[in-house]
Amino acid sequence: MNDYKYFVEKWKELTNINLALYKEAQMKRRLTSLYEKKGYRHFREFAKAVAEDTLLLNETLDRMTINVSEFYRNYKRWAVLEEKMLPMLQSGKMLKVWSAACSTGEDPYTLAMILEKAKPVSGYQIIATDIDAKALQTAIKGEYQKRSLQEVPESIKREFFEKNEDTYVVKECIKKHITFKTHNLLADLYENEFDLIVCRNVFIYFTEAAKETLYQKMSDSLLNKGILFVGSTEQIFHPEKYGLESVDTFFYQKS
Repeated sequence: MNDYKYFVEKWKELTNINLALYKEAQMKRRLTSLYEKKGYRHFREFAKAVAEDTLLLNETLDRMTINVSEFYRNYKRWAVLEEKMLPMLQSGKMLKVWSAACSTGEDPYTLAMILEKAKPVSGYQIIATDIDAKALQTAIKGEYQKRSLQEVPESIKREFFEKNEDTYVVKECIKKHITFKTHNLLADLYENEFDLIVCRNVFIYFTEAAKETLYQKMSDSLLNKGILFVGSTEQIFHPEKYGLESVDTFFYQKS
């Protein structure tokens, strides 16, 4: 067994995360730079160290997941969600929304701000999940540097953030609608009956086989006519294979 496959097996034993479902070249580059920085010579040696050091394990998880996000990332897509998709979902019942792979919380908070403006008649609830517990701690705190808000309109900043000296804090009127949870997209059970699932900029890390599994599981988790919103490099080819149809660029409706 080569050293990387040994690491993949040990990592799955330790974390229940199957790196074989991630694109190998990307993952190897990311992890090699970490273990070399830490002074290890190869993946086998690194696997043994990770098994014995919880801090190193958590640092490796952080490196693996790459938590890069910002509010209203790809602003025009959020405008499509607000102006075209939400009216399709206004059914008179409370909207159930899942922000999957939410990283440090910018996407679910953006969602909540858009929904707060739209004022669904029966309200809304957002479940926000990520595999990285450390990223979720940042999300729950809801405090961000100015650079994370570059795309946020000034009116939204004034309405939904408290400004400190160098940071912005999400107001409680937004936080109260969101429940943050740890969740492994590749291994854990999915909730269902979602009106809207937002999962952006994570499919790019997975193998084609893993993506196909995730598309189907997310389709199964949507209500009929529910919407899946993916990232701006993540077009789903042949969405009909998963019971979906394209209703706009990067938006898919369960048919």
